Amino acid sequence: MTLPHTGGIFLQLSFWDLIKSANIVPQVVMVILAIFSLLSWAVIFSKWNVFRQARGANGAFLRAFRKATGLESVAVASEQFRSSPLVAVFDFGFSEVDRQMKARGSVTNKMALERNLQLGISEEVTKLERNMNLLATTASVSPFIGLFGTVWGIIDAFSALGTAGAASLRAVAPGISEALITTALGLAAAIPAAIFYNVFGARIREFGARMEDFSLEFLNLTERTFED
Repeated sequence: MTLPHTGGIFLQLSFWDLIKSANIVPQVVMVILAIFSLLSWAVIFSKWNVFRQARGANGAFLRAFRKATGLESVAVASEQFRSSPLVAVFDFGFSEVDRQMKARGSVTNKMALERNLQLGISEEVTKLERNMNLLATTASVSPFIGLFGTVWGIIDAFSALGTAGAASLRAVAPGISEALITTALGLAAAIPAAIFYNVFGARIREFGARMEDFSLEFLNLTERTFED
């Protein structure tokens, strides 16, 4: 039997050797999957850092906001916490309060103030969701791109088997290795993207809920400060 001898072919070749010896189509598939993986990891590290900073700044800004006696003192303190989404919502609300105070001397249009706060929340949620579509695309598309490489590798294996004219592991090994590598790369790209898409989605919903709650606190402080 030649199987024990030829079975060592996988051990004799390094991962990089298998990639270099692959046909052009599997190599293109591997490059595409590598690009998807690199881009998704760049988004993951960037989002992780942004959310970490935003969470810390939110907590610090909320403490300053709740200790403040008026909106003007909050506006001054907010400059220290620009990475907080709550500060952006505050800016939207404070700009509307300032406009009404200059025009009428008091805050008379509560609906306009509420709409401005909602605009601020919507804008900040949109910023937090930036590049999330790349993670979703990587998670959903990468397995199918890897599957295409798998099918192509199996086709190559059977083609080589037909050319060899005899059942030999040496004949089918290159095609099988291409199939396994593309499958592994597809999963390696998709799994982290899917995990962090869900993790970051939960964080964004949490930030959205905190901004909604903060808008109510802003309205309460506005009423206390400028009540007729």
